[in-house]
Amino acid sequence: MEVTKTLARYIVQSRREEVPADVRHEAARALLNWCGCAIGASRHETINNMLAAVLPFAGQPQAQILGRNERTDCLHAALVNGVSSHVFDFDDTHAKAIHPSAPVYPALLALSEWKGISGADLVHAFVVGVETECRVGLSVFPEHYAIGWHITGTAGVFGAAAASGKLLGLNEQQMAWALGIAATQSSGLREMFGSMCKSLHPGRASQNGLMAAMLASQNFTSSEQGIEAKRGFGQVMSTKFDPSIITAEWGKRWELSSNMYKPFACGLVVQGTIDGCIQLRNEYQLTPEMIESVDLKVSPIVFELTAKENPQTGLEGKFSVFHAAAVALHSGMAGEAQFSDESVLNPVTVALRKRVRIERDESIGRVQSRIAITLKDGRKLERHVEHALGTLERPMSDMDLEAKFRGLVDGILPKKQADEVIRLCWAVETLPDAGAIARAAAL
Repeated sequence: MEVTKTLARYIVQSRREEVPADVRHEAARALLNWCGCAIGASRHETINNMLAAVLPFAGQPQAQILGRNERTDCLHAALVNGVSSHVFDFDDTHAKAIHPSAPVYPALLALSEWKGISGADLVHAFVVGVETECRVGLSVFPEHYAIGWHITGTAGVFGAAAASGKLLGLNEQQMAWALGIAATQSSGLREMFGSMCKSLHPGRASQNGLMAAMLASQNFTSSEQGIEAKRGFGQVMSTKFDPSIITAEWGKRWELSSNMYKPFACGLVVQGTIDGCIQLRNEYQLTPEMIESVDLKVSPIVFELTAKENPQTGLEGKFSVFHAAAVALHSGMAGEAQFSDESVLNPVTVALRKRVRIERDESIGRVQSRIAITLKDGRKLERHVEHALGTLERPMSDMDLEAKFRGLVDGILPKKQADEVIRLCWAVETLPDAGAIARAAAL
């Protein structure tokens, strides 16, 4: 199969009018959620450190760093905004595999500022980019992820390349080259989870994908079988590769329709535990002093990803089901404040965390949880969360996403400015210049 060439042809030939209205609306939802995450983390130590390192080498002020006053060249803006949008681990998640927006929207918004791209074209390019990255990712999933690759970084670069190439007007030959250039830059290791490097993965994917499209636009060549060849992406980076997934039913089913938005600022696999703990806390007016023990039955993937028993930083806390359960029961919330360094070291939370036990249960899905809380008065409270808030079965509404956005940008953007960013995101398809969104998010 000539997967890379076929995919390139599909991307180039895709037309905006072929995308259903509900999918385009999902792109606006994803944009609002992504902007909130990027602005919300714009003052995080991760971003301060990154800007200190890269700004001395930055080029012309072509694009905005969201939530800040710095402007830089498109490539560095894509990098920094991509990192910022993933720092909190609060960005969107495809139902099976990948964080779709973090690698794609930073590149597109930077290009939009530089080139004056319309909102309608941005939305179409985003849909095509998400379709590309998710299909490439799913072609090697779950084996690729299981052996240690962070799929948001490794597959995200294809989405950024496809979306950027679409905006740059690449022809089929150039798009095939762009996908090959993306393939040879694919990277991201799960070993980095819990450190600043996890958010570096989508930032680099965005920057590298944008670079791939720019290089291809100048006829910089690559293999034309970068995805499917014996020594290409699929064969080298996974023990199982199904290339048919990449092109099957293109234009008939849309991966963006399987996008989910997190109500809690941590990994997807502990969302069910948090949801259930908050339900029980609120229903029975629980306080930490009332709780003798917390027993969780969870999916094996929870052990693999979030088994840090004694996190010492907020970033580590995002990968601790023990902290997630404890902080949900303690505070009744699980926003970014509950995954700060201060929260992770809070003595009450730490004491409760030590009373949380987890048990592996093969029958439980990765976003599900069975919770049993034993109280000191002898009562036992139980809750089974089959569909966590934010999943496709219990999606966040448009109003929920607005509230999440406001919570993330509070203290960074004034209310009037936050209102304007929200308005622009919902109206993105009508904007003559989608770069207005980035400029509205500047300080």
